[in-house]
Amino acid sequence: MQRKISEKTLYIFEATLEYFISILVAGSFLATLTQELGFSDSLTGILSSVISLGCLFQLISIFILKQRVKGFVITLSIINQLLFTFLYVIPLFDLSRSIKTVIFILSIFTAYLLYNIAHPQKINFLMSLVEDDQRGRFTANKEIFSLATGIVFSYGMGWVIDAFKDRGDIRLSFIISAAAIFLLMLLHTLTLLPIREREITAARSYNLWETIKKILKNKTVFKITLVFILYYIANYASVPFYGVYCINELGFSLKTVTLITVFGSISRIAVSKYWGRYADKNSFAKMIERCFVFLGASFLAMVFAVPANGLIMYTLYMVLHSVALGGVNSALINLIYDYVDVADRANSLATTQAFAGLTGFLTALAISPLVTFIQKSNSIFGITVYAQQAVSLFSLIISAVLIIYIRKVVLKIRRS
Repeated sequence: MQRKISEKTLYIFEATLEYFISILVAGSFLATLTQELGFSDSLTGILSSVISLGCLFQLISIFILKQRVKGFVITLSIINQLLFTFLYVIPLFDLSRSIKTVIFILSIFTAYLLYNIAHPQKINFLMSLVEDDQRGRFTANKEIFSLATGIVFSYGMGWVIDAFKDRGDIRLSFIISAAAIFLLMLLHTLTLLPIREREITAARSYNLWETIKKILKNKTVFKITLVFILYYIANYASVPFYGVYCINELGFSLKTVTLITVFGSISRIAVSKYWGRYADKNSFAKMIERCFVFLGASFLAMVFAVPANGLIMYTLYMVLHSVALGGVNSALINLIYDYVDVADRANSLATTQAFAGLTGFLTALAISPLVTFIQKSNSIFGITVYAQQAVSLFSLIISAVLIIYIRKVVLKIRRS
């Protein structure tokens, strides 16, 4: 019993260290990197959405026929985290901007490719440590620990980068960031090594297309997949473009952005246990319906965010969005666990996230020209509008559609 508790604790540490790394390669941290490399706002938005495109490669996990995948997961985690480390080294090279751009894009793309190949197997491997009737509360505790420690980490790293940027020595801050990711990679590996792997019987197939068809013919899986897809559309139509909006149009320093993120993290911590208890008592479907209300409200705040009120409205967005994410992230995965048989869970999760991820990336790609077009004049039909306000309105509409879909379709599905 003691070993089981210890392994759950290691799982929490693993998720926390992975979260720290994700902080440094997303949002305003990524925007600071791309700004140094001379990338446009639209290109930065597209790169931010590579996280979504990476989900497409979760389909490759269907071909992993081993019942034991621990070694595979650890190996791919090390490689993708080394590539994340390399992102902060690229600006230091004495190369042309075009070559740096190509290297950066290839590196971040490959990192997320490897991460997502291993992700469904890693989740299946680690979630086997948790009893079904405790998944909501355990996920909440895991997120609370990650967020609480992430507050200190993100603010500290933001302070470091801003300090060296103000001194005109931003490259030294990139070296420190690269060293930080490398250290986190070592610690992350050490948390996975002691965890004992359980053998999990899972449905496998050598034929990718046949496997996808089999899964999507399952009406329940198809209905859940639409939840993922709509959520990814809502998020990736606007969120990837917020990082550069904060740094450029709203004029925030990285310290200011991370301080606002702290408020968001505190909000997420405050609701995580509530969402977990609510899901265990009712269902993850009922929980996510309520989460999407907060998601829509967060996009509504960004519809009205302009330089004059940016600090207030972006803080409001971050708080509301964080309250939503306090339940959404765990609910999406657990919808699969609630409605899909054990043997099909890993493949269903891979397929669902792959389609949703591809949709998210294509959404950001399609929205990017609109962002560029509006930025040229900051107006639509003669009305002063920033690009991020326009895309936020679109995200708000999709959030409303999601709420209706959950209520009319998903809540009527019979749980597995």
